[in-house]
Amino acid sequence: MNRFRQQFDSFLPTFRRELGAYFATPMAYVFLAVFLLSIGMFTWEAARFFDTGTADLSPFFVWHPWIYMIFLPALAMRLWADETSAGTDELLLSLPLGMPGLVLGKLFAAWTVAAVGLVLTLPMWITVNYLGNPDNAAIALTYFVSLLMAGSYLSIGAAISALTRSQVTAFVMSVVVAFVFTAAGWPLVLSGVKSLFGAGLADLVAQFSFLSHFEAAQRGVLELRAVLFFVGFMTLWTILNGLWASRQRLG
Repeated sequence: MNRFRQQFDSFLPTFRRELGAYFATPMAYVFLAVFLLSIGMFTWEAARFFDTGTADLSPFFVWHPWIYMIFLPALAMRLWADETSAGTDELLLSLPLGMPGLVLGKLFAAWTVAAVGLVLTLPMWITVNYLGNPDNAAIALTYFVSLLMAGSYLSIGAAISALTRSQVTAFVMSVVVAFVFTAAGWPLVLSGVKSLFGAGLADLVAQFSFLSHFEAAQRGVLELRAVLFFVGFMTLWTILNGLWASRQRLG
């Protein structure tokens, strides 16, 4: 039991260190500003929110996967690659710290910054309540699933950051991987797979897409399989993160 606890003793110190590092530099503030500007622009302009004639946040949530696909890898790319560029990776990995605590501490720090970004979008929720009578339970549910999805995108970025020494390389690779898991549920992609390989393979491909699992939440439906998918996805990539970071320690 004590040995198990020792593996996670590094969680809180790592979490505080990484969260402090985000806000000690302009990175968190730039991320939040650009994130809010982008999601506001896509909601109010690209989705033409005021032309829909309904008081709900569907035009807001529909852009989440695509915006996360770009912005969250940028937030996660520094988690491990930055240690290498700063020359602190050897010291960090040589300390008798539990790897699970290190991995989760870094991931949850980035996830907290992403959660702050979501909280700062709450004025949009207030706006639709002012304009009409939206289904607030459905909106709250979609926010919850969106936060889980954000953690999944961050888990990709954090794991790949541990795989490479360059932040730029980590960002590019993370965006590519995130795009694959996002676009797999895009109707255009699914129709192409269906026409070439049949409906069975198209349905299988859709099951690995963030879009497919987020779609039900956008309709105000909580699907257990969607929650399990995002939690399982984060778990898998967090395990890969630990394995790749442990490889650096052994090296």
